[in-house]
Amino acid sequence: MINERRAMPKSTEKKAEKVLILCVDRDDDLGIKARVKTPVFGRDENLNAAISLALQDPEEPDANALFEAVRIYDRLRERAEPHEEYQIATITGSELVGVEADRKLISELTSVLEAFPANGVILVTDGFTDEVVLPLVQSRVPVNSVRRIIIKHSDSIEETAAIFSRYLKTLVENPRYSRYVLGLPGILIILLAVLYFVPNGILYAGLTFLFIVGAFLLVKGFGVDKAISNLYQRIRRYSPPPLPGQIVGLSAVTGALLLGIGCYQAGAAVASSPLLRPPPADIGQWIALLPKLIGVFISQSITLIIIGICVLLTGRTIRWFLERDPRLWRSIVFIVVTAWSRQILYETSQILIDPKLPYGSLVAAIIVGILLAVASALTVFLLHRRYAYVFKEKEDKVEELKEG
Repeated sequence: MINERRAMPKSTEKKAEKVLILCVDRDDDLGIKARVKTPVFGRDENLNAAISLALQDPEEPDANALFEAVRIYDRLRERAEPHEEYQIATITGSELVGVEADRKLISELTSVLEAFPANGVILVTDGFTDEVVLPLVQSRVPVNSVRRIIIKHSDSIEETAAIFSRYLKTLVENPRYSRYVLGLPGILIILLAVLYFVPNGILYAGLTFLFIVGAFLLVKGFGVDKAISNLYQRIRRYSPPPLPGQIVGLSAVTGALLLGIGCYQAGAAVASSPLLRPPPADIGQWIALLPKLIGVFISQSITLIIIGICVLLTGRTIRWFLERDPRLWRSIVFIVVTAWSRQILYETSQILIDPKLPYGSLVAAIIVGILLAVASALTVFLLHRRYAYVFKEKEDKVEELKEG
């Protein structure tokens, strides 16, 4: 019985609860207008910050949010139980809003939580940025409650005009909105003024207006400005690839250029060939001339095409040599066979152009090509056995990947 009575208080003990009353000013009115450095930590500091902001701009909603945060803090402290602990803090973002503001909010929230490791937050905002601020705070600490401060106004005409002037001031002074409200109309007015002094410029003023507005809507609608900004950032962060990658890229570009030039020269030779003077009149004549035209195309392009392919393969071979890749050996054989195939294809093109030519040269080229391929394969096999230790580590990695 004694053991049971002693265990009962432990089961009724409540876990310590640390609650942070957090006021969020996403557009940093506190820093811009009142020159207050954030994060602001503690009751007196937040109260002084609220007074400073209210003195600078009595109609500022963030000042009311700060006063409300202090009021909530005082009320909770009066009713706090022994296991409850409360603290108040204010964090701000940036006047540019967007990603920069969110990063600053997260940074300041992290520093506040390091000083006061809360297990719950009462969020106080001016009500306009809850959908953005709330997920950021919830990703770091649970949000127990959200208090939105909406300034009450009467329905009188005077106060309506005051509210309108306040938002108009925001549109003019906030860079996020002023670039659209003032910048775009300013460009249009300047262009229209210039066109006024141009002969018949007024006739084109309407078209100019429509063109600029249409271009602006097109750029914003399809996100062209964001795409250009992302491209600029990628160019700034670009770093050249390793040396093997640069060699492969250069060889690929050079090989593609040689292939293109070879095909272009061959096409020009076919187009200016006497075989097409005059052009065939029916499909039968085209079919009869087709082998000769193919022969002309091959004979005129084969040299540059084979050189381009060999350049491309040589770049990959150099990369595999630098990386100690065993694919180097078969690549060497392939380069040799590809280079000799030029002679075989050339002899073939000559027979296509003139079927009466003897085929002995073609047969000899094929036989020599086969012997050359066998000889290069045997040579590469002996070199591979002789220098196998150089590529041993790479081969072991390839076998491990295959087994995995």
